Amino acid sequence: MKQIDLTTHIEAFQYDELPAEAQALIDFAKQQVHNSYADYSHFHVGAAVRLANGEIIGGSNQENAAYPSGLCAERTALFYAQAKHPDIAVTELAIAAWSNGEYTEQPVSPCGSCRQVMLEIEHRMKTPMTVYLYGTKAVYVIRSAQELVPFSFVKESLFV
Repeated sequence: MKQIDLTTHIEAFQYDELPAEAQALIDFAKQQVHNSYADYSHFHVGAAVRLANGEIIGGSNQENAAYPSGLCAERTALFYAQAKHPDIAVTELAIAAWSNGEYTEQPVSPCGSCRQVMLEIEHRMKTPMTVYLYGTKAVYVIRSAQELVPFSFVKESLFV
């Protein structure tokens, strides 16, 4: 038997410790929560992506009575960014959540489907995507989507 240990590298910051560019991206994600349609869960999520050309694109979760027809904020922003600029890498992604009339204290992590999309974009563009998970008590910074999916399934996995 062989044991495999996996390690995920996450840095925890206070919001005001982050560089101004990171704060601006997080602020954009925070604004996006107010565009969310979350009439069922009442859990509003906003996302903002920064492209390699500097453009920032936002997205918010969009729910639907016919589950699972809705879409997460992260994929809304990422798919729009890739549809608008298919050849420009996503370099950063910020996520913020709003519940019970305020931003969540602890950072909210993307779901498995969003992680897979993040990984695919990162892998396809050959550019790491820094991920900022915002919470009022801490901001987690992950330097690559790969850190969120240690055993990843990518295009090359299909040709084993």
